[in-house]
Amino acid sequence: MNLNHYKKLSGDASFRSFYRSNKSVIVYSKKDPKINLLIYDAINQLLLKNKINAPKLLKENYDKNFIEIEDLGDETILSILKKKKNKIEIYKKIFLLLIRIQKINKEKTLTFKKSYYHLPKYSEKKLIEEANLFTQWYLPTKLKKSEVKKAKNKLNKIFKKLLSKIKIKKKVLVHRDFHISNIMFHKNKLFLIDSQDAVYGNPAYDLASLIDDVRFKTTRNFKNHLLQTYFKLEKKIKIEKLKNDFEILSVLRNLKIIGIFTRLSLRDKKHKYLKFIPYAWKLIQDRSEDIKFKELNVLLNNYIPEKKRLK
Repeated sequence: MNLNHYKKLSGDASFRSFYRSNKSVIVYSKKDPKINLLIYDAINQLLLKNKINAPKLLKENYDKNFIEIEDLGDETILSILKKKKNKIEIYKKIFLLLIRIQKINKEKTLTFKKSYYHLPKYSEKKLIEEANLFTQWYLPTKLKKSEVKKAKNKLNKIFKKLLSKIKIKKKVLVHRDFHISNIMFHKNKLFLIDSQDAVYGNPAYDLASLIDDVRFKTTRNFKNHLLQTYFKLEKKIKIEKLKNDFEILSVLRNLKIIGIFTRLSLRDKKHKYLKFIPYAWKLIQDRSEDIKFKELNVLLNNYIPEKKRLK
């Protein structure tokens, strides 16, 4: 297939490339096609079977590193929220979508190669590994090698201590990148995209991804309003437990994001994500006011004072 014949679409932060044909979108991924094509579609199929809108597979040519999926257009919820005044009503619809996703309890799904893909657990080890993207990629841009090593050892202990304070034990389906750029508006319906990293984990994780989204700045009051709106819709949740886990997972996620966006710039030459790092720091600061974050705040302030973060 000669991809030069098709219009290239703006991509995401993965190794996938997207091209628009007349009636479909071609997803091409030469690097690691298993995660970027096979699992990408398998999670979409799981969502579709549970009546969650996701792009349908139209054709696969795995041997040549591409699949064709339904074209959902270009309108993301991010683009709609930027124009709408009544944002709460839109978020209500997203919360209802999230609640439905969290009710899916199938831990395996069939791929188009007729093999089963088993969704992994979002383990403490995996969460720490992801948070360490901050130490692996961001810290070396601010500290000497010897300081990075010391900071990493201390941070690992702090990450483990924070995760030991997680209160909700029930595991649900976690999209893992549940934010308003990954929700499309198509035919008056919400469609979920970029779902290949889905796992089973804490229900607060996707909520934190959505409300503390680095790509869309909102006030603290608005974020609090969103949380209260979610609590009214999801009445089974224990509010104090969820708030606790929300704070921890938001802080760890935004440290991870700082690491990922730094890596995208240094390794992949995708510099456009660097502009989000200052707001990620702001989100970390806002969510780490509780006493449980004291050690983390002391360490971050010692190694990376606020002025140093913004350089």
